[in-house]
Parts: sequence; C-alpha cells; structure tokens
Amino acid sequence: MTLVHNIAWDETVRVDRIIDHVKGKKGGPTVVFFGGIHGNETAGVFALKTVFNEIRAKKIGISGEVYAISGNLGALKSRQRFQDEDLNRIWFPERIERIVGNKEIHHNEEKELNQLYRLIQDILKNSNPPFYFLDLHTTSSHTSPFMVLNDSLLNRTYASNYPLPIILGIEEYLKGALLSYINELGYVSLGFESGQHNDGEAIQNSIEFIRYSLALTRSVDFSEREKGRLRNKIAASGTVSHKFYEIYHQYDIGPQTTFKMFPGFVNFQIVPKDESLALVDGVVLKTTKKRQIFMPLYQKQGNEGFYFIRPIPKIWLWLSKKLRRFKVDHILVKLPGVEWETDMKDTLMVDQRVARFFTKSFFHLLGYRARKLDKNHLVAKNRESASKSEEYKGAAWFKK
Repeated sequence: MTLVHNIAWDETVRVDRIIDHVKGKKGGPTVVFFGGIHGNETAGVFALKTVFNEIRAKKIGISGEVYAISGNLGALKSRQRFQDEDLNRIWFPERIERIVGNKEIHHNEEKELNQLYRLIQDILKNSNPPFYFLDLHTTSSHTSPFMVLNDSLLNRTYASNYPLPIILGIEEYLKGALLSYINELGYVSLGFESGQHNDGEAIQNSIEFIRYSLALTRSVDFSEREKGRLRNKIAASGTVSHKFYEIYHQYDIGPQTTFKMFPGFVNFQIVPKDESLALVDGVVLKTTKKRQIFMPLYQKQGNEGFYFIRPIPKIWLWLSKKLRRFKVDHILVKLPGVEWETDMKDTLMVDQRVARFFTKSFFHLLGYRARKLDKNHLVAKNRESASKSEEYKGAAWFKK
C-alpha cells in the first residue's frame, strides 16, 4: 500500500497498483483509467477513489470491466514528479524489451514500467474488447481542462464526443509516453488534463470526466438525459472552446540549462510579439511574433519549457480524414525520393533533396508522425495502420 496525499483536499488515501477494479455483466467494454503517472499529480488518484467508491456504495451496474490504476507509486509516495526518470517518457519498444524481456532494471521508474506493462498485457489478454485507456493528468500552470492524444482517426472520432479543446501532434515532441505506446498497439488512448496540480477543481473536473467517460463507453447505462447532463458539466468546466489544436513548437530545456518561466502565463493564452517568456541561462527569451502558448513549465522537474499551438481549420480535419481513408500514401512511394522503410508499409523514408515539397504538415494530413532522421531525410510513421477500428464498430459513438 502507498500513501498518497492531496494538498487541495488536505487528505491522504492508501492505494495499491490497482486502485480498484469492477467487473460487471458480459458484453461491455474494458475501460482503464490511470492516475498518478506523475507523482505530483494526485487529482486523478483522488477522483478515481471517489468515483469507484460511489459505484460500490450505490451499487451502480457496470457493463464490462472498469479499472483504476495508479501510475508511479514511488513518486506518489515521495510527492514528486518522478524519482530517477520521467515514467511517461520511457515507453519505447526496445527499452520495454530490455526491462521486461531481459529483466534489466536500472532504476525506480523502470521497475514501475515493468509492473505497469505486465498489468496492461494481462488486461489485454484476459479482458474483452473494445479497450479504452484514459490517463488523468494535471498541469503546473493554471489551465482550462483539455484533452491530448495521438492523431489517429480512431482517437479523433472518440475524443470529439467530449466538449473540450483537443490537442493533436504531441507525440512528435513528447516521446516515450505511455499513451503513445498503447495507441500504437491500436487502441483508443488519450490524456485528460483537469487543471492545476494543487487546485481542488482539478479533482472535481476529473470526477466529471470519469463519469462522462463511463456514460460514453456504455460502461454504465445512463439515460440520454443523464448523459447530456454529464456532458454539460464537462462543457462548463472550462473557458476554452471545443476545437482541435495542433502543437507546432516545443521549447526543449537542455540538461545543463537553467530555465525559469516568467510568472502569469496560462494555457491557451495569446501572447503578443516581443513578450518576455522565460529566463534561459540568464538571457531573456522573447516571442518573435504573436503566439498561443501551451503548458508553460512552473515546476522544478521537466524538460519541456512550453509549447506553441494553433487551431486546426475544420476543412483541414475533413481533408485529412478523406485522404487517410483513401490511403493516398500508397501512391507516394511511386514518386522519386520516397520509399517504404519497412516491409510492413507503415513507415516512409523521404529524401528531401529530391522530394523537397514533402513537409511535416503534409504527412500530418495523411496520418503520419514525421521526424528528421538526418539533415536530408525525413522518416514518417503511419498512425492509422495499427488502429483496431473493427473492435469499436459496435460502439454508439463510432457510428456517429
């Protein structure tokens, strides 16, 4: 058992790796909630305890299975983001193989990964599809609640049912995240950021998110009226409109860099040109043009200083949906400078000396996550090929 304290509620609870697990009648989905992947983000843990206690006390009927899982138990106990390394930055297949397959565990977070990985695999093996993996987080700055996810059509379709701002493209910058690993297995997986770490509203927002998610997945048979009421509570929790945004810039903090964000910035804030953002090694960092800032860093641990985001036009979302469904990417390999990197035909290698007009934004349209391999080459991995869409076709939200 691990003791977890929340500052906003000034309460302490005891949790195990599985905070709770309710198995109901057959035929329903398997919904997995994570809380406390970062040890200083306890709102999700307290929200999960509250909702599962409510399910048991009121004897609420469950269809399928619902799990509440605690993330970084050691960091939760010590009340810090992580102990040795960020648990949400180490979910790489080759690293998992070393930790789980070869049993080479070097520090605390690798031990946590080993336990979480085995639990996830056990759930996938012994529970029934469709699977939903929902990760509850908070931020170091004040924020209106939002969702963050890998940009697959499956994820996007599911997430669009929440009346919240939705952030796409973070997997190109934030590497090794748990949800990226799960999404590449083909399942619906997304993160919910409920508010600032030590704000009591963050817990309440997480509670409402969990309840609405149980309604949306049909894990709980709410009436349409009650489902609408829960949706309205989600909509009322923030001040930022329900639209899609993309991340296009991340400020990386180097290992020997001193970084201090100037106070007062909040998520989704429009920042004018020449605004002082942060002090980097004693030098003031300013904006070069008007920007919209996202997740400014106001905590000691973390390597991402801030992001810049922009709204995605609806026509762009519509076009990307059509291009992906018609698999236009399979035509590209007939062009000079473009070839499949693997026999699985899920990754493109682009020689930009030949195919100079192929940019990251173009590959985003086609459902690819793109990264620079070297000065001349771009590697683009398909986000769509792994999606297990067939498993979700019976869900009401999928048919919309």
